[in-house]
Amino acid sequence: MTLACLPALPSVRPPRNPAPRFSCDCHFHVFGDPLAYPLRYPFTTPRDYTPPAASLHAWRDMAAVLGLERMVIVQPSVYGTDNRCTLDALQVVGVERGRAVVVLGDDVSDEALERLHRAGVRGVRFNLVNAGGLTPDRINTIAHRVAAFGWHLQFYVDGPQLPALAPLIAGLPTPAVIDHMGQIRASSPTYRQETEALLRLLSNGKTWVKLCGYRASTTTYPYDDVLALARALVAAAPERCVWGTDWPHPGLVDGMPEDAALLDLLDTWTPTRAVRDRILVDNPAVLYGFAD
Repeated sequence: MTLACLPALPSVRPPRNPAPRFSCDCHFHVFGDPLAYPLRYPFTTPRDYTPPAASLHAWRDMAAVLGLERMVIVQPSVYGTDNRCTLDALQVVGVERGRAVVVLGDDVSDEALERLHRAGVRGVRFNLVNAGGLTPDRINTIAHRVAAFGWHLQFYVDGPQLPALAPLIAGLPTPAVIDHMGQIRASSPTYRQETEALLRLLSNGKTWVKLCGYRASTTTYPYDDVLALARALVAAAPERCVWGTDWPHPGLVDGMPEDAALLDLLDTWTPTRAVRDRILVDNPAVLYGFAD
């Protein structure tokens, strides 16, 4: 059974401390209208949720209030390897301000990879949580296909999967990006092993982590149970942490986050404003290849 999830909040307040110039939302999704006829962007089957429409225009309205100028559009599981919705949004944005992370099938050609690179694609996502994602046995194959383009592989996993996956990720010929702080939950019986696995990956110089804590929390805002993890990740690799809203927060049926509040949390996770601004501006510029 697929869940009919909630839409993002219709309005957003300003954050306590606005994002600096060239700040980047490194993780959000765009969804076409599921009620449109004919359906322009059909959903895949099986899938875990059915999202309402979430347009690029709506994200821009939210981002303008937060002060976000750059963006990384991430292919969601509900579209499988059909990247048209993501790529159409990226085309509207342009490569000066936008990048994308896609999901690839086995049949992608070298010519298609070159076109994707020119369009602004810089990574391939492996979703090992939701139905419709790619399977782990394809990781090495894809990594060797995209390494020549300087892309990374992005991993959406649950914390208990990390200890077993970490050696494979560490051996890849590409950088790796771990979504949602690895979804390491403080309540997990293997919390220590999961945290150690992620910290070991961060120590290898080519692994990055997305600071987006609510997916790893079992509490409500301000998600105090992820505070220690967030601070540990920032302390371990402040130069390889990035931040994203995860707008429109797909798959949720309650507890919809407020995006300015998520940005406010970054102030509590980082030791100084300079580190916060590095995570918002400088680190994304390096990882995704934005011009200075």
